[in-house]
Amino acid sequence: MSGLVVAAVGFGVMLGLIALRMPVALAMLSVGSGGYIYLTGWLPFLNYMKSTPYYLFSNYTLSVIPLFILMGAFAERSGLSTDLFRAASQAVGRRPGGLGMALIGACAAFGAICGSSVATTATFSRAALPELKRYGYDMGFATATVAAGGTLGILIPPSVILVVYAITTEQNIVKLFQAALIPGLMAAALYCVVIALMVRRDPKLGPPAPIEVRSAEEKRSTAVAVWMALLIAVIVVGGIYGGVFTPTEGAAVGAVAMLLAGLARRTLGWQGIKAALLQTAETSAMIFAILLGAEVFDAFLAFSQLPATAAELIAQSGLPPHAIVIALLAFYILLGAVMDELAMILLTLPVFFPVVSALDLGMPAEDVAIWFGILVLMVVGIGLTAPPIGLNVFVVSTIARDVPITSTYRRVLPFLAADAMRLALVVIFPGLALWLVRLLN
Repeated sequence: MSGLVVAAVGFGVMLGLIALRMPVALAMLSVGSGGYIYLTGWLPFLNYMKSTPYYLFSNYTLSVIPLFILMGAFAERSGLSTDLFRAASQAVGRRPGGLGMALIGACAAFGAICGSSVATTATFSRAALPELKRYGYDMGFATATVAAGGTLGILIPPSVILVVYAITTEQNIVKLFQAALIPGLMAAALYCVVIALMVRRDPKLGPPAPIEVRSAEEKRSTAVAVWMALLIAVIVVGGIYGGVFTPTEGAAVGAVAMLLAGLARRTLGWQGIKAALLQTAETSAMIFAILLGAEVFDAFLAFSQLPATAAELIAQSGLPPHAIVIALLAFYILLGAVMDELAMILLTLPVFFPVVSALDLGMPAEDVAIWFGILVLMVVGIGLTAPPIGLNVFVVSTIARDVPITSTYRRVLPFLAADAMRLALVVIFPGLALWLVRLLN
């Protein structure tokens, strides 16, 4: 068989194994190893595996991933998410849909110190859903809002997905963080608009919350927590943007600062620290295993000549460059609806990135790479909530077991429409993603 046929068979086998519930990392590693051995033989494969895992995992840049995860874990275990939600609900909760908007605002603030969509979704499923239920919110609407708000965990920098994209495509992490800020804030604003429109159409979805009488001590504790969160976010993100420290140094500073903040407020004890460290280790191990599987699978694809052939065929197709980008994004959305977002990116970038890099989009190559990275990030966010899978929806449904998942999917559709509008705007106006990059560099 030719290399292209072997690659096509490999893709099919891998997707089949994933459908049979084999872990994504193991599916990519086993198929990639088999394809590599078929195309090159046992000895080259053993020589490759002798050094590749070491050089992959000793990459200094990869250390930013567990550090950002640890910062978010400390924030979750110290109860910061609950305080952020309470503060936002005090500001806007008394208007129709106000608690839903408060949830979006809290997710955006938490996303600035977390970097994980699933962690943000799980955190606010526990912190906000009981409050929304207590004030009479339609629970399908409430779970859909949590699922959509959870995507802000990766859309608002820092973002683990962007770190992986930067490492895979050899791009600047700082510039990608800068480029993601405006589209991320647009997402939060559009989600609030969606909530306002939905509640205006059906007031029963999100009734206004009554004024709560809270003690001076409760108000002071919440205010301190909010200011600590904002200060840490400004130090970390502002320091990275301003070149004060690298993303890895910023993540380390953020993790230590979040630990000290939890200890100072006496909301983070020894058990919470142990749980945060264990959560970080488990999540990091899962991500690193997927990275290794993707590395081997990508090496197999490189030997099959599939990426180079695909880039050449698309370049000779005669389609307008933007039409090709739109087609790739549509494929991402379809794939993201049935596949893990990290695995999807690592599998497709070796094929798609050379294609996009070869297109004449009227921008410098670095700008194209950054712009495409933000588009990929946005379609990943869509895949996190889109049927039939939608990982965020499954996370919410696991916690809110009494809410039918079909109800969540029905209520999440307006949020997906807002995502599609935002994606179209960034495709048409690349400056929405590149303006801050050009301003700060």
